[in-house]
Amino acid sequence: MKILEIKAMRGPNYWSVRRHKLIVMRLDLEDMDHRPTNKIRGFYGRLKKMLPGLYEHRCSPGKPGGFFQRVKKGTWMGHVIEHISLEIQSLAGMECGFGRTRSTGEPGIYNVVFSYMEEKVGRYAAKASVSIAEALTEGTEYDLEGDIQAMREIREDERLGPSTGSIVQEAISRGIPYIRMNNQSFVQLGYGINQRRIRATITSQTSDIAVEIACDKEETKDLLQKANIPVAKGAIITTQRELKKAVKHLGYPLVTKPVDGHQGKGATINITNWDEAVKGFVAAGDYSIKVVIEKFVTGFDFRLLVINYKFVAAALRTPAHVEGDGKSSIQQLIDKVNKDPRRGYGHENVLTEIRVDEMTKNILNIAGRKLDSVLPKGEQFYLKTTANLSTGGTATDVSDTVHPYNIFMAERIARIIGLDICGIDIMAPDLTMPVNENGGAILEVNAAPGFRMHLAPTEGLPRNVAEPVIDMLYPQNNTATIPIITVTGTNGKTTTVRLIAHILKTVDYKVGFTTTDGIYIQNRMLEVGDCTGPRSAEFVLKDPTVNFAVLECARGGILRAGLGFLRCDAAVVTNIAGADHLGLKDIHTAEEMARVKSVVPETVFRNGYAILNADDDLVFGMKKNLDCKIALFSMDEKNPRIKKHCNDGGLATIVENGYITICKGNWKIRVDKVVNIPLTFSGKAIFNIQNILPAVLAGFVRNIKIEDIRVALQTFIPSPAQTPGRMNFFQFKEFEVLVDFAHNTEGFKALGKFLEKVETSPKIGIIAGVGDRRDEDLIELGALSARMYDEIIIRCDKNLRGRPVQELIDLLVEGIHSQDNDKPWKAIPNELEAIAYALKNAPKGSLNIICSDTIPEALDLVKKLKEEEDKFVLTKADIS
Repeated sequence: MKILEIKAMRGPNYWSVRRHKLIVMRLDLEDMDHRPTNKIRGFYGRLKKMLPGLYEHRCSPGKPGGFFQRVKKGTWMGHVIEHISLEIQSLAGMECGFGRTRSTGEPGIYNVVFSYMEEKVGRYAAKASVSIAEALTEGTEYDLEGDIQAMREIREDERLGPSTGSIVQEAISRGIPYIRMNNQSFVQLGYGINQRRIRATITSQTSDIAVEIACDKEETKDLLQKANIPVAKGAIITTQRELKKAVKHLGYPLVTKPVDGHQGKGATINITNWDEAVKGFVAAGDYSIKVVIEKFVTGFDFRLLVINYKFVAAALRTPAHVEGDGKSSIQQLIDKVNKDPRRGYGHENVLTEIRVDEMTKNILNIAGRKLDSVLPKGEQFYLKTTANLSTGGTATDVSDTVHPYNIFMAERIARIIGLDICGIDIMAPDLTMPVNENGGAILEVNAAPGFRMHLAPTEGLPRNVAEPVIDMLYPQNNTATIPIITVTGTNGKTTTVRLIAHILKTVDYKVGFTTTDGIYIQNRMLEVGDCTGPRSAEFVLKDPTVNFAVLECARGGILRAGLGFLRCDAAVVTNIAGADHLGLKDIHTAEEMARVKSVVPETVFRNGYAILNADDDLVFGMKKNLDCKIALFSMDEKNPRIKKHCNDGGLATIVENGYITICKGNWKIRVDKVVNIPLTFSGKAIFNIQNILPAVLAGFVRNIKIEDIRVALQTFIPSPAQTPGRMNFFQFKEFEVLVDFAHNTEGFKALGKFLEKVETSPKIGIIAGVGDRRDEDLIELGALSARMYDEIIIRCDKNLRGRPVQELIDLLVEGIHSQDNDKPWKAIPNELEAIAYALKNAPKGSLNIICSDTIPEALDLVKKLKEEEDKFVLTKADIS
């Protein structure tokens, strides 16, 4: 078997609109395509022995053991690999339940699709599942546990931490989208101008000066002391001489820790003699030049959590420890504790495995013990200096027993330091009495406090401490998103996007939009190239200046990674045209292409609009799978679909009596005459009318006034600046030039209809064939060109997409000759050279049509040649 490709879906996609995290592995079964599982001796038994958990996979029988039934009766290896991928992720602590395997239409080649929680783990599982299947087929040994541990480690490196993850999950539960900004805990909640950011439990609203104060233990203690809050007595030292002086002043027992330490690193507690004090000073010095030395306060370790200056939770924390039985070594006791099913690797379970690290070794050394030392029965031995859950500690929720004075004190501390999310460490006998009365003290105030101990305490009631964080970031009635309008289809997408963006800008929206030629923020191009995929959508949605997004969604991005957003407010589907892009990425029919494009309208909110082309059967057919409002557009006012839709009270746009008209039920609202709209070229550019209709609807459903839509249509002038590469005319002294992006048969047909209405002659076309199209598509392009143009210049795209130059030329010429053996043609493969040749040799009165691949370069060359012809000279006579 051979893996041909592994792709990761990260949003609504061809395989599932609801399940966004999917691995799609294109797998060639090779010889295994002829060997179902019931034909492989011993395969069923070996699979059952290695992965008994597969019994829970119901598969098509719909009951436990269903998958094993399929294997026993005989199923294909792609199906088996799908289930292995899911099961090994489950064994690594990631429950992933969705999968499907489908033929690509090519013999032996399948798409194996399965869900993942962490992308890198999903990719690893894809490769590992194939290796496991091969080992089971051949009956060879396989290190399954090695794979499981590797996936656990990848998961811990890649996943959001418990605190960040809880905030994200709370946001998701409220319909707030998120974007992960890096592979750590930096996350954007919401979109555009309404975004908020979090990094662990620090938010974009957290005061920087408050974080600095909290990180400076000396300054924190000084502020709290001056506010009459009980703190542990101590000092900041940098030398052993200062250490000696502090020891003498404070007396034993003592604590040492680095000034800017975290998670207990470098801390030593319960120091009772000089040697221990020196060791503690050195240990803290490894993390900070300045060392805190404090009186060791006896009692229990508590953490109080304050969010938005309100107390929300409290936990009693106990450091990782073992209890002696008089016969087991410390290491054996640790191993016994780690067998607790609640303990796991990293953050996968409620508790974390206790690991012997430098902190543990230091504690053992100070205590004069080793890992093989036997503890007396009943003796508790603490293995860590702090009670962090990440180092194996435990937590008990005590939120309901905290004395009102202590709640008051905690909220006051948060205000004094200025932290909107604040963790306060207290050492005290208990919290049921005021800390200032029972001898307790504040040990630390923490910025970015961990939430895990409150979310999943070892004992007591879990607290949803992420809820008040989202309440703080998005108070009631504050929206987290911005309106999103999407455009998909075969032809007309970019012009439609640009026109919708122009309508929105007319009413002062700060628009970000994506097209096949670039990403634009407030009309400024920030990235050049084909920007119709999910990364480009995220670029716009991450921009904090944008309050409206218009996104072009092309086939390639949907199939490659899915959409870059979860839901949208309106989706336009322009058309599903002919054979364009068929035969690529396992999409072989127009119906399959329609299914790809339908992903976009299926993401529309229930109260939003899918704006569909009623003249296109495949587009109109999408409506049956949609759970949102429907608006239709048509070039034919008598279209029976439009009539029925409007009779039922629906919304539509049509061309009626020479007007662009909105039909609202049976009422008509005329927007403007077609001939008055520059984009139509006085009504000659029929395909642009088809783009205007959905754009007008998109504006109307967003409550933009008719007069504003009319002004936008009249001020949207087709030009290199407004619509680069879309019907750009240049008037030279003796000839004209038209630059357009037409690149497929439907685009050529639409351009041909326009040229039929243009009397200029001769018409010279510069054309190209795209290498990843089928032979018949390229031949048809040549045939269309022969009918459209009097002379033809054949060029080639920069990216040949898998075909040699001569093969492309030969197929186009075959199409030309199928219409006219005597049609003049010339091949100049380089596009810019072809353009330069055409304009240098352009006949007087001719129209030279450049169907360009590299729009910016082509436009630059044409403008340069025109500037050379139209040299501007200002004379004194002009000034006077």
